[in-house]
Amino acid sequence: MNLLRKKKLERCFVKFFSGFGFKNEQELFSDYLTDSQYAVGGFSYGAQKALKYTLETTSRVDRLILLSPAFFNDKSMGFKRAQIHYYKLDKNAYLENFLSNTCYPSDIKIENKYISKTTQNELNDLLEFEWIEQDIKKIIDKNIVVEVFLGEKDKIINSKAANDFFSKLATTYLIKQTGHLLNV
Repeated sequence: MNLLRKKKLERCFVKFFSGFGFKNEQELFSDYLTDSQYAVGGFSYGAQKALKYTLETTSRVDRLILLSPAFFNDKSMGFKRAQIHYYKLDKNAYLENFLSNTCYPSDIKIENKYISKTTQNELNDLLEFEWIEQDIKKIIDKNIVVEVFLGEKDKIINSKAANDFFSKLATTYLIKQTGHLLNV
């Protein structure tokens, strides 16, 4: 990515929230992010944080962009406990597998500059987060445009369940032949 585009992205967003195990990845999603100083965006776990921020902020927000939002409403407590268990057993192996699944179906490798340290608390927060229709409706009632981008072949979340949930509420794009990273 050229330096000019990177500088433009840095000044465009009121806030961008990174995904679990990621940092500074907004430049990977430049095709999906709008050039507006009043946009809030988030990738995966960051989409959860972007939603919370948009609900709570008194700053002007015109658009909320949720990129592969971490949607686990359809997962059992057993599934969530198993994720925490495997993370505790071997954090590095868990993260390596997670990053591999994030990239699927492409064979790209995530550069180290986008990888951040993780904590069990972050993973727990991510898994326990409940997407609530009323929260999204509150945002829409403030005349904030909500856009959701999902990858059809996502191995992190169930994109069909996420699409069923979000498409009732917001402009939702289910992108064919892409995974969690939206094949950037």
